[in-house]
Formats: sequence, C-alpha cells, structure tokens
Amino acid sequence: MAKPVVAIVGRPNVGKSTLFNKLIGTRLSIVDDTPGVTRDRIYGDCEWLNHSFLLVDTGGIEPDTSDIILSQMRAQAETAIDTADVIILVTDIRSGVVASDYEVASMLQKSGKPIVLCVNKCDKIGETDPEFYEFYNLGLGDPFAVSSVHGHGTGDLLDEVIRLLPEQSEESEEEDEEIINVAIIGKPNVGKSSLVNKISGLNRAIVSDIAGTTRDTTDTYV
Repeated sequence: MAKPVVAIVGRPNVGKSTLFNKLIGTRLSIVDDTPGVTRDRIYGDCEWLNHSFLLVDTGGIEPDTSDIILSQMRAQAETAIDTADVIILVTDIRSGVVASDYEVASMLQKSGKPIVLCVNKCDKIGETDPEFYEFYNLGLGDPFAVSSVHGHGTGDLLDEVIRLLPEQSEESEEEDEEIINVAIIGKPNVGKSSLVNKISGLNRAIVSDIAGTTRDTTDTYV
C-alpha cells in the first residue's frame, strides 16, 4: 500500500514552497518572492508522530487564467488534488482573504477531500492579527496560524493533517526496495520534460517551447 498523499495548494506567492521545505526538513523546492516560481508538482517525504506520508508542493492556482503556462500549472495542481488524501490550503495573512482564495476554496470543496486551512506568514508569536478571523469566511472550519519561515504553528497544522489521514497498515510502513536513480539533464529547450513524460507515461512535467519552463527538479517513479 502506498503512502498517503498530502497536497499543498493555494494561489500564487502565499508561501507554499517555503512551507513545503519546512515540513520535509530540506530545501527541495525553489523559493522566491516572485509569483509562479514553482510550476510542476514537487514530492517529498514527511514524517510526524510516527506517521509518514508524501507531501506535494504545487504551483500557484490562477482560477481564470488563459495563459498557457499558468493553465498547465493549474492542471498540475488539479492532478495533485485528485490524488491527495488530505489537502492543505495555504493563504496569506498579509494580504488577507482575496477573491482567488474563495475561488480556490470552492474548487477544493468540490473535490470532497479533507481540507486543512493554513494562514501563513503569521510571524509574530503571541499576537493574533485582526484579519485572521476573516479566514473563517472561506467556510473551511478553523484556520491554523502558521509561520512557514520560522516554523511556528506547523506542529498544530501537522497534528490536524495526521488526524485526517486514512489509517495505514503495517505493510505501507515498509521500506521500498532499492531504487535506481536516473537523472535527465541538458541545456535549455532540448525536450527534457517531454522525455520525462514519455518515459513515465504521465503528464508529469509542464512542456513548453519557452526555454527554462522547468525550474525545480522533478522526481518520477517509473
């Protein structure tokens, strides 16, 4: 039995990749203040209270975009949502609740999956921003105040994730057999992502004629 999957989703630039890196304990996903840095799905192993699961970082969801790259980013996020057992919706206390938060929340509710609402960038310990209570309006239950930079609140967030995960059998905890790692590298725009998708049989990496479309390393089981 495969590990449970937890997807991190949200609109662009709310700190999803920073939270992903903090929870898995290593800098696997590229972090930058520029929206849209993460594009493909990035996977990492996460453990909490003797529970292990697969955490997925996704690109920011732009619900009404017609941009080719942004549309493919949304498709990648939708794939993560479809395969997830639990979804973490990340929002931003600094900007408050915005229209795209409502749109993403509505999309997630239609999935029928358990959702944990994370209000990120709550960096001041012991202080509750008045705007924090606005996030109840998303209709997703109690929000969790988190600072992905400092790690504050991540324990409570993970406690809730573990509570919502399906029960794991002992078989699912067994270590995988030895895996052979193969890296596909090359100069920009030679078709590396197309090759990954062909070998894996999945739409695993965004493909575009624009050089530099792929930014993070992408792990895929074959």
